[in-house]
Amino acid sequence: MAENSWSLGRALRGMFVKPTIDETTWDDLETALLTADFGPDITERIVDELREKVDRYRTTDPRDLQRMLKETLEEHFAKFDTTLRLTERPAVVLVVGVNGVGKTTTIGKFAKFLQRYGRSVVVGAADTFRAAAVDQLATWAERGGATIVRPQHEGQDPASVAYQTIDYAKANGTEIVLVDTAGRLHTKGGLMDELTKIRRVIEKQAPISEVLLVLDATTGQNGVMQAEAFLEHAGVTGLVLTKLDGSAKGGFVLAVQERTGIPVKLLGQGEGIGDLTGFTPHVFAAALVD
Repeated sequence: MAENSWSLGRALRGMFVKPTIDETTWDDLETALLTADFGPDITERIVDELREKVDRYRTTDPRDLQRMLKETLEEHFAKFDTTLRLTERPAVVLVVGVNGVGKTTTIGKFAKFLQRYGRSVVVGAADTFRAAAVDQLATWAERGGATIVRPQHEGQDPASVAYQTIDYAKANGTEIVLVDTAGRLHTKGGLMDELTKIRRVIEKQAPISEVLLVLDATTGQNGVMQAEAFLEHAGVTGLVLTKLDGSAKGGFVLAVQERTGIPVKLLGQGEGIGDLTGFTPHVFAAALVD
């Protein structure tokens, strides 16, 4: 994980080389957690837990506090099962999210991620209302080493494209199916009706293994509010956080899991085709704190 990705580690560094734990330590820790987008409720809870541990172990060594912080964050992250469930054949993944969050690039990166594990992938271009969306998806699918099933004509029904994609996977023995879906009008019932129809058509052919909601980490809590319709109607099983590089804040991972009750399963941390990773609580906690 790139050093410049995480403001929290840099903010904490000076705190843990001080000779002792004092009240300024707690103030600095609270500020660092808030700056890293953990949100006030989670920040208060973590600080309270750490104060209690420091008292219990009667330590004044900031290095002990650093270790405890890492363990505490890992415990919070690990409350959620971040495992991708892709055992069915074909394993069908619906990818949902509002326009602009990086859904198209995420699908290409996910295809590459799966290929690194030796899985064959086909992508279904079921966002049929924007011609450009199909072309962009084709570019990213190609970069990810996946086959793409395109609409056969402009404005084709998205559910029928999904149907053709599953057909292709079954005929060719393709292991994983990634179905792109429209992301416009997140406040409108029409889109949710469309997603329901896609689900219904797919489930006649194969079970849906995962419904992954793509969220832009830089939008913070607004991103969750935008996505609430998907959370309510699309049967979301996992979150993919994009744009966790640059100015993004790592604490949003925990904040969004607690807010939605849905685990983060994938993290996008850069622009390249290989910049998508699975979410591992202990690795992520260590990267935040060290």
